[in-house]
Amino acid sequence: MPTNKNAQLRYKILDTCFSNFSRKYTFEDLLDVVNEKLVDLYGETSLIKKRQLRDDIKYMRERVGYNAPIVAYPYDGKKCYYRYEDREFSIFKSDLTIEETQNLLSTINMLGRFRGLANNFWLEEVISNLEYRFGLKSNRENIVSFEQNNDLKGMEFLGKIIDAAINHTPIEITYLSFKGKEFVNILHPYHVKQFNNRWFLFGMEEYNGIKQIANRALDRITKISFPNVPFVENTFVDFSTYFDNIYGVTHPGTDVVEEVIVLRFDPNRFPYVVNKPIHPTQQIINNSNCILSVSLRPNKEFESRLFSYGPQVEVISPLWLRMQISEKMKETLKKYSAVQKECTDDI
Repeated sequence: MPTNKNAQLRYKILDTCFSNFSRKYTFEDLLDVVNEKLVDLYGETSLIKKRQLRDDIKYMRERVGYNAPIVAYPYDGKKCYYRYEDREFSIFKSDLTIEETQNLLSTINMLGRFRGLANNFWLEEVISNLEYRFGLKSNRENIVSFEQNNDLKGMEFLGKIIDAAINHTPIEITYLSFKGKEFVNILHPYHVKQFNNRWFLFGMEEYNGIKQIANRALDRITKISFPNVPFVENTFVDFSTYFDNIYGVTHPGTDVVEEVIVLRFDPNRFPYVVNKPIHPTQQIINNSNCILSVSLRPNKEFESRLFSYGPQVEVISPLWLRMQISEKMKETLKKYSAVQKECTDDI
């Protein structure tokens, strides 16, 4: 898939040529027309060669691109001219209703907030494609802000990983764990998810003959390549429900079952938790006493969420989780007590 910044302009030029039934454009004619337009706009450095033009025509023909009915008709001996088989076809023809157009424009405007950010070049093409294809222009004013980590490692792989998942292409990843151990493995990508300003890749890995769903953080991936191996279809996980009974992205061990967890909040914090639920299963048990419940399989991410509330939350049940949080709070208190003693000794 072509990804350079002039791709959409080239498609628009070619679309005009293929739609022109009063002239027969040979391959050389198409190359001349495209390069003439590019030079006028961007200078000599924007010239393309025959291979790029072939790639452009191939992409426009493919279903993943525009599914354009481009036909090569014999012409003048050994030559051919190129034209759409359907006179009414155009890759930029919009059949959207006014309401659909307005909704699409709003979406483009929101996506446009990510324009120009490091490692988001793949998104630039998506936005440009929508703008050109439907004749829409996004609003470049800074109206909406999103929480994001511009320095997050591994984001340069996001576009390629999404393409691999869509096109059912296995990838070989070099992965560096937090403990400093590096390993290389082939992964069949199925799903990507953002959580807590990080991106995670889910797919099937085979280890010692056992197929299992792996969760790999993009910021721990140092290299990806594309091995020539068959893709393994996803018959393992339904990602529309995969995260329903956990908080975050990590499934705990098989010994951890789903439980109803009852929490009591400080009256000052309770309204905020009600307005921004911890989990989709959240239910209010006692509004006056600020008690609510969530039903999930507790993991490290859920535990971190509880600690983020500090003294404003109390685990009522289950008892084992209450005791676990209590023990960790005691360990934390010991560290602060030690610091206090060291400080007072110097006075």
